[in-house]
Amino acid sequence: MTVAPTISYLECSARERLAYLLDAGSFQEWLGPAQRLTSPHLAQLGVPSAFDDGVVIGRGAIGGQPVMVAAQEGAFMGGGVGEVHGAKLTGLLRRAQRDRPAAVLLLAESGGVRLHEANAGLIAVSEVMRALLDTRAAGIPVIVLIGGANGCFGGMGIVARCADHIVMSDVGRMAMSGPEVIEASHGVEEFDSRDRALVWRTTGGKHRYLTGDCDQLVEDDVQAFRSAALNALPAIRPLTLDALEEEHTLLVRRLQDAGEGADAIALWARLGISQAAQVPDMDVDTVRSLRHPSAALVAH
Repeated sequence: MTVAPTISYLECSARERLAYLLDAGSFQEWLGPAQRLTSPHLAQLGVPSAFDDGVVIGRGAIGGQPVMVAAQEGAFMGGGVGEVHGAKLTGLLRRAQRDRPAAVLLLAESGGVRLHEANAGLIAVSEVMRALLDTRAAGIPVIVLIGGANGCFGGMGIVARCADHIVMSDVGRMAMSGPEVIEASHGVEEFDSRDRALVWRTTGGKHRYLTGDCDQLVEDDVQAFRSAALNALPAIRPLTLDALEEEHTLLVRRLQDAGEGADAIALWARLGISQAAQVPDMDVDTVRSLRHPSAALVAH
């Protein structure tokens, strides 16, 4: 039997990820580079633009089921969200409410809002959040995949946590504020952004899986992401006040478990994770076996 070679999700571009994720030949891009939909703000500042404004949107199929997809391009401005970028994401989600695909897949890779576009980018992220929640309320699951080099931070970190289901690789990262932002705001004593081990055990896929912030932990492999996306298609979660209050209760409990200034390793130990100090060096299969069943309740 021939074993398919492993292809790194991390190293792929946005379009390459879609090509591997979706059924062959099924992807139809909307507002592609040929239409030259660029940011007016970047042009005014003399900053180079991209003809797709750093995000690829369209429709396709996965496992024969129709889906709508968006993939952020981390190589363009770190996947930063601006006015046009956000409008494309919002439009995709609004169209999903009309056309009712099996799911919306968001391949997130972003440092957050583009500083070049400031308020326009912040407004765009809020519109994406509203459209995502409306899509979920319409019974269409939104599945977020995170495994790019830039992680999923800032406004896009919030967008991801609004979704039904999150898939992360062990090298993926997700948080509200990126390491550099925390260091700039509170000093290197609070968070040393150059300490890669600290960064990954605080924001990386293993930590997010063990604490219930993501639903599936996978290897850095495009086929692993495809399989996880297929498994997540029926992952509709109730968007109710009771569900929100339950999550808030669990998050309060987590904050209490963390203690003052606790490192991720201390939190894992308090959550009952055996051999917590060895988690950063464990393989994905081993980490998946460690999560306490109650942790899954934290997610969404």
